[in-house]
Amino acid sequence: MVQETCAGTRIQPMSARDRVLAALAGKPVDRPAAVSPTSIATVELMDRVEASFPEAHRDPRLMARLAETARTEVGFDTIMPVFSVVQESAALGCQVEWGTQSNWPTCVGTLARSADELRVPPDVLAKPDTQCVLDCIRQLKSRWNDEVAIVGKTMGPWTLGYHVFGTQNFLLMTIDRPDEVKRSLDVLKELTVQFGVAQIEAGADVLTLPDHATGDLVRAAYYRDYLQDLHAELCDRIPCPLILHICGATEDRMPYIRETGFDAFHFDSKNDVRRSLALMQGKCKLVGNINNPRTLFTGTVADVQQETLAVLDAGLTMVGPECALPLACPLENLKAIPETIIEWSRRRSIEN
Repeated sequence: MVQETCAGTRIQPMSARDRVLAALAGKPVDRPAAVSPTSIATVELMDRVEASFPEAHRDPRLMARLAETARTEVGFDTIMPVFSVVQESAALGCQVEWGTQSNWPTCVGTLARSADELRVPPDVLAKPDTQCVLDCIRQLKSRWNDEVAIVGKTMGPWTLGYHVFGTQNFLLMTIDRPDEVKRSLDVLKELTVQFGVAQIEAGADVLTLPDHATGDLVRAAYYRDYLQDLHAELCDRIPCPLILHICGATEDRMPYIRETGFDAFHFDSKNDVRRSLALMQGKCKLVGNINNPRTLFTGTVADVQQETLAVLDAGLTMVGPECALPLACPLENLKAIPETIIEWSRRRSIEN
């Protein structure tokens, strides 16, 4: 069946993978894609497939089983297996508390006090927690081939700085020792690149690069001064579509983000969709924006439908949660995103 795109061009139905890659490239799609560049794992999904935290962070078989529920149970066009933000940090030597089924792993303590103490081990990709991700992606690619977009994740150097120095210490360094911060980012960026490239070689089609220079913690000038050029370098060095993820209010730094070369930006519901699209000027696509705590976690299916329709009408072509889901999020709310996208697209096709 031929479908009508938002631009009015009639094209054949696409596979989930092709839909996501086309949307990231700004090409015509048969319908908007249901995309989650971050975790949509929930306790309900863990129970359904008997793959629970914390084991699913460290066992590639369980990680893959839980990740693919994004497709089998929810209907998304992506599968994203890296649920935590600590895999690389654990491989670096950070102390990690891996949590329980109902909470997230966290880094505790500090690994370093200065850039001189930082070192990316030559065998960092062979460490258990990075190797787990690579093994998982290989399994997913073998099972899903080119049917669904496999999304890996490689943490950006700013976020790694939070982990190795401690968030408060790192932010104080940006004030007191800016040159030390820049030297640290230069060391840590090599892990971002190594792990990202290894995931591509394992079978990832797309990578999320979270780097939490959020407006909730730092001004836009920090992104410009510390990260804009560094992110442009990462975009040049990592050979696949890249989705930057930053939580919180980020409209003030979108003019800098759009110049880096990222294919897309995974953005928060604190940002207005139409205004954000205008700020990106078509240079960087936008993904996400469905509110997690108010809509997906505590709202109703009708609330999710209403918010999904609003962002579709605003022109978003990749729709999903704004960030990693609350672990107690109701499954019916999550499923409402792809269901609403499909129904919206069907109606548009009939109307046109």
